[in-house]
Amino acid sequence: MPAPADAVGSPPPPTLADVALRAGVSTATASRVLTGSARVSEETNRRVQEAIAQLGYVRRRAPRAHRSGGGSIAAIVTESSQRFFSDPFFARLLHGASRALAPAGYQLAFVAVQDRSEYVAAARFVQRGVDGVLLVSSHGSDPLMPVLDTARVPTVLCGRPLAEHGAPYVDTDNYGGAQAAVHHLLAAGRQRIGTIAGPRDMAASQDRLRGFTEALAATGLEPVVDLGDFSLESGERAMTRLLRRRPDLDAVFAASDLMAAGALRSLRRAGRRVPDDVAVIGFDDDPVAQYTHPPLSTIRQPVEEQGSTMARHILALIENRTPPGPRTLLPTTLVCRESA
Repeated sequence: MPAPADAVGSPPPPTLADVALRAGVSTATASRVLTGSARVSEETNRRVQEAIAQLGYVRRRAPRAHRSGGGSIAAIVTESSQRFFSDPFFARLLHGASRALAPAGYQLAFVAVQDRSEYVAAARFVQRGVDGVLLVSSHGSDPLMPVLDTARVPTVLCGRPLAEHGAPYVDTDNYGGAQAAVHHLLAAGRQRIGTIAGPRDMAASQDRLRGFTEALAATGLEPVVDLGDFSLESGERAMTRLLRRRPDLDAVFAASDLMAAGALRSLRRAGRRVPDDVAVIGFDDDPVAQYTHPPLSTIRQPVEEQGSTMARHILALIENRTPPGPRTLLPTTLVCRESA
């Protein structure tokens, strides 16, 4: 586990007095801002909130004694609201988590964060006293992690974090799934295989890309790589670029089903038949995979199970039971349909 923020050799965390000094107000006034008092002017509230954001201040929470539910868990998704509502992964994950939390009496509250103001709002939400946090879709070194550390809020991560951290995480076998996709394409005789990878600042994307490139390298074939952001539109654009670079491609592995669906659009517009000319495999086994034309072969990851496992881990942390191990890895499986 990481050392506390105020351990020897580390700078002490900011205090309410520090916030008050930065904002040019009294400590009592800063406290009234945190409690949402109507006695504080808009200008004072703005200065205090800016000081909180600049210093990274979060009210410390005492360790919670054992309890039997009745609280709330924050699911903080570090994506835009548009991305959250357009990608079925998030709904499936949170459905699995909510279903596991309900019998224990906990409600699941969703927060989407993308820009600075939304990160500040999420920090304030945590300050108000949630019992735990499920952190989903982290990019790079997530700025919320130091906030959660300082607040001592029980936290479970969705997926392997890029930056070292002591919080437990629940991941799926992204590397093995990508390798299974490549092996299936190779067994079908495909020799010119490209991939549409996800964002570089996400561990899931890196693991899927690594699985793809290492499986191809073992055969001496040269990988052809383009990038998307897991959305349908990005998959369509990436597929168009891949065809421009390698018009002789005979297969593509997309790191999400939405990107694979976008690739199908691009291939259809280019007059390429799937799977006759180009085979396509996605990743996720989201509902969209069954309704594309043709239906998508894909790597199934157990998204609902990932959510429920995260929920069980956060309950163990909140209730002071034996904490989960630092890493839980769930298996992926190849689902063969008509696209490959």
